Amino acid sequence: MKKSTFAGVAIPLSVIAPMYAAAANDEQAILQLEHRLCDAFQKSVADFIAKSEDEIHTLTNSHSQVSGRQDDIADARSGDPHYDEFSNRDMKVRLCGDAAVVTGVTSVKGTSKSKAFAVEVQFTDTFIRRDGAWKIVAGHATKLERQ
Repeated sequence: MKKSTFAGVAIPLSVIAPMYAAAANDEQAILQLEHRLCDAFQKSVADFIAKSEDEIHTLTNSHSQVSGRQDDIADARSGDPHYDEFSNRDMKVRLCGDAAVVTGVTSVKGTSKSKAFAVEVQFTDTFIRRDGAWKIVAGHATKLERQ
């Protein structure tokens, strides 16, 4: 049997390999959820937002305003703001058991109250695994200065 050494302790690879596979699967699931949430915000799909955001979800946006899950659902149902673009890039996932932190950059363009906007923000999203599914519980966005 092949073994790996970790802190001076021999651990069978049959124990380690499934842990790495599970972590990779969780990372992919979270990244997919991030992309699907972007799509839901862009297309105003309130039901998907409601399903993906935990009941306790809060967002601190780039204007230092704090909003919650019900605000996101109401915005999606009203169609304001309207997003022509809503996409994430440069995402990195850090897994911590049944919690995960994602950092990256979000680009959004659209209109809010008939006024056009375009902004890029550095974001941090926090997820938890609840009842076997990943849910976003908190987000924070900081506006990036255009170069």
